[in-house]
Amino acid sequence: MVKGIAAACKEAGCALIGGETAQMPGFYTDGEYDLAGFIVGAVDRDKLVTGAGIKAGDVLIGLPSTGLHTNGYSLARKLLFEVGGYKPTQYVTAIKEKAGAALMRTHRSYLHVIQKLVAGGLTAGMAHITGGGITENLPRILPKGVTAQIEIGSWPVLPIFEHLRELGNVPQEEMMRTFNMGIGLIAAIPAAKFTRAKNLLDRAEEKFYLIGRVVKGERRVQYT
Repeated sequence: MVKGIAAACKEAGCALIGGETAQMPGFYTDGEYDLAGFIVGAVDRDKLVTGAGIKAGDVLIGLPSTGLHTNGYSLARKLLFEVGGYKPTQYVTAIKEKAGAALMRTHRSYLHVIQKLVAGGLTAGMAHITGGGITENLPRILPKGVTAQIEIGSWPVLPIFEHLRELGNVPQEEMMRTFNMGIGLIAAIPAAKFTRAKNLLDRAEEKFYLIGRVVKGERRVQYT
């Protein structure tokens, strides 16, 4: 655990500066340990990427997720363990791994790819796809007068999400609002800069998908 945390800090270029370990007898059983943390960052006001410059015609690219990341676990656990009847250590053919391993996949870091896009002045806004999925997170960066058109099928949906959908017969609308569906971060790229952004990401061997465009409309996500 400690080695993993140290490696993550080194990769992100940040420091783990300490804290405290609270003793709470009766709260944790023998052998249990709870670890919690947070990150504090700072940015110069003139370097903020707020999404205010997003306009109709911008291209939306999606960066793949590694799994559930940090959202939708209540529904995922219910579907896998109650509806599906799987054990955490049970191999699930539909997702090609053990149920517990699928839920515990590490949330990937987008730091380096974000740094590249921002340093190149190639993105007008970015949305981290967390709780609420694309449906609720993407509109938060949209200025008035525009809509995000997202093309369903323009990226590969991870097997874990397809299996959860089948287990619970979950409607598409709820899937898109609960899970990231294989897209962990969306960046709005001005159309004139898309080729530069593509070349930059290709050189960095960063996988991405062209998942939609910004059009005139209300501040919302429209699926096509």
